[in-house]
Amino acid sequence: MAEHPNPAGDWGLGFLFFVLFVSASLVVLMFEVRRQAFSVTLVEIPFLLGLFFLPPVTLILARVLASVVAQARRRVPPIKLCFNTASHAAAAALASVLVVAAGRREGDDPSTWLVLSSAVGVNVLVTLAAVVGVITLVQGRISTGELARTAVPGLIVAGINTTLGLVVLVLLQAGPWTIFILAAMATCFVVAYRSYVQFLRQHRTLSEIYDLTRAIADTPHDGTLTDVLLARVRELLQAEYATLWMPVLGRYPEVLLSARVDDRGLLDVAGTPDVLRRRVVATGETIAVGAKLGDEPFRAQLLEAGVKDAIAVPLKAGSAVIGCLEVSGRLGDLTHFGPGDVRLLEAVAAHAAVAVENSRLVERLRYDAAHDGLTGLANRRRITTALEESVTVRAPGEVVAVLQFDVDALRQVNESLGHAAGDQVLAEVGRRLRASAPSAALVGRIGGDEFVVTLRSESAEAAMDLAAALREQIRDQMVFGTLTLDVDTAVGVVVHPDHGSDPATLLQRADLATTAAKSMPGSIQLFNPGLESRSVRRLGLAGDLRRALDNDELDVYFQPKVTLGDRRLVGVECLARWEHPAHGAVSPEDFVAVAEHTGQLSRLTEAVLKEGLRRCRDWTIGQEPLSVAVNLSARTLNDPHFPSRVEELLSEYGVAPERLTLELKEEGVLDGTDRPMPSLRRLRDIGVRLSVDDFGTGYSSLSYLRRLPVHEVKVDRSFVQGMATDPGDLAIVNAVVTLSQQFGLTVVAEGVESELTLELLQDIGCQIGQGFLFSRPLPYERLAAWYEAQTEPESALSVEVRRLRAVP
Repeated sequence: MAEHPNPAGDWGLGFLFFVLFVSASLVVLMFEVRRQAFSVTLVEIPFLLGLFFLPPVTLILARVLASVVAQARRRVPPIKLCFNTASHAAAAALASVLVVAAGRREGDDPSTWLVLSSAVGVNVLVTLAAVVGVITLVQGRISTGELARTAVPGLIVAGINTTLGLVVLVLLQAGPWTIFILAAMATCFVVAYRSYVQFLRQHRTLSEIYDLTRAIADTPHDGTLTDVLLARVRELLQAEYATLWMPVLGRYPEVLLSARVDDRGLLDVAGTPDVLRRRVVATGETIAVGAKLGDEPFRAQLLEAGVKDAIAVPLKAGSAVIGCLEVSGRLGDLTHFGPGDVRLLEAVAAHAAVAVENSRLVERLRYDAAHDGLTGLANRRRITTALEESVTVRAPGEVVAVLQFDVDALRQVNESLGHAAGDQVLAEVGRRLRASAPSAALVGRIGGDEFVVTLRSESAEAAMDLAAALREQIRDQMVFGTLTLDVDTAVGVVVHPDHGSDPATLLQRADLATTAAKSMPGSIQLFNPGLESRSVRRLGLAGDLRRALDNDELDVYFQPKVTLGDRRLVGVECLARWEHPAHGAVSPEDFVAVAEHTGQLSRLTEAVLKEGLRRCRDWTIGQEPLSVAVNLSARTLNDPHFPSRVEELLSEYGVAPERLTLELKEEGVLDGTDRPMPSLRRLRDIGVRLSVDDFGTGYSSLSYLRRLPVHEVKVDRSFVQGMATDPGDLAIVNAVVTLSQQFGLTVVAEGVESELTLELLQDIGCQIGQGFLFSRPLPYERLAAWYEAQTEPESALSVEVRRLRAVP
């Protein structure tokens, strides 16, 4: 190339290129690198033309002045403006030096194209190097990946612009009229370029939204959802902070977590004042603050906090606002959040709200799967898991204790006061256990009325002491409004390794101990192997009991009931006995329990009833017919057909109804409900006598007897046997006898075993006694022999009366 004809400057043409530089700078494609923004424009096109048509001085001045005007229009900070201006001047100078060194040539010469393209490339590389150098100096080394993601798109666009500049140069060499073609082409290119920029931004946004949605969906429900969500949102919107805030809601605590640029993990701080988030949650509306967004009242607070802009959108679950998603501080001095970013964050928040609510739902399901819904305590599943861990890592010298509490009389509370009252009792029992148990203990509810406390303990004795202390805490009166309840519990205790090495065995044996505790003084029972053998034995007796009933292998024994005043036989109590061919004599408690749990109770009751009525009919000894008494289970009274069956049997055996007495356990008939009343009234209408057995062992009021259609009360043997030595027992028996007589009821004392007890009963006015002082239960044949041997005839008005002898 020859020297430029006007090397000092061509100012008219220079002004034209100044306008072209400014116009080209208005179309900007932005790339962010960390906290800085890198822009790519159309400036390479006029720069290439300026290298060919303008003198170096004019080109450099036009480029620098255009850069200053463009940056001032965008309100670039002074320091950055100076840096950009200097880098543009240096890049233009180096490019001009390259062109001048190559010499002046014609515009249609390919070598000219190569020189100009190289000069433009130098300009782009110098500018890029300057930006990367400053970022590295201020913020540290840029990774190769970040550099590639930033530089490659810019270099590609610069190459396209350079090619277009060469095309324009060639057209201008063809003649002055090509300027119109160039104008049309430039207009189309600008429109296409803007569309490309918009498309590129939309494509990038959609891709990142898709990646964000997929990342949220693929995130396991293990507490990492917030990390993934905030990191992606911050990158998507190129913000300094992305913050999730969820206020306290039910059992969920407050959550405030932020992802901040250049920081690993989440922080518990936010980039904006708290008032912004609270306003969003309170109103349920988006708040956007910034140079392009408005909301001036909040902008002053943001600027005071050092934040230039922010967007906060509500997280909604249905119509309820559960939290707020916020971004603040758009990266880059030249960029700000705009209306498009608001819409983008609202779309992200809709996905995020569903993901957060689903995460909470999963958490709630996991919680519900491990906790009791009524009391909030651990359920059987969690107790089992905790026991598995405890028995695995037990330290030497300690035991793992399991304390099972069974709430007494909960069924009566439900039936008398309703299930709501029963639920209140259970909730209060759970609260007291949780409040009184050691902090290291796990308290749970494993059944309808069964609670468990499991913990590490020094010994079985220490576990028993704790069980007693907790039971006393539960026994304190429970007040529900105007209602006051006394609630008791039976407690079974097992310890690992003495009583089992796995959760299933420990819980099963705790249940056995709890069942045994119901009949123990103090209602606390430590497991022992005898309890399990008895339970296993009962299980094995089920089939044998069925065969015994089928083959009439059960025996019925009779225990006399005697008047205390003149010692006359007034009746007998029929008692079932079973001699097992392998186990020998089976306890009535065992086979009655087996009958109840296997549905054979009605057959057992009817077998005893038939034998009793048959012996009553066949009794020929003495002048008086024999009255018989048969024990009934509370479950039998629930059978509406039972009274009719009794009436049929009375008719079948020809026994007068008043000769039959049906004895009912106190806890079965005096349970505070009216459930047994229809059967009781029907039996009384038939003419059968009714008796309350073992009275005094429950918690029933004597006044409740007035409502029952019963004829007789049997005082439990535990009080009768202690009359001679315990004034308290004597007072109880005296009260029962006195009040029962006032109600017109006959009183029978069980467990009469000494003459002293007999005399005390006579003194307080008890009419009838039953016990070993008179006779043990006997088979029918021995009953007749006993009667003959124990009576002596007396003549009264020429009628022989047999009176029982006193047994020495």
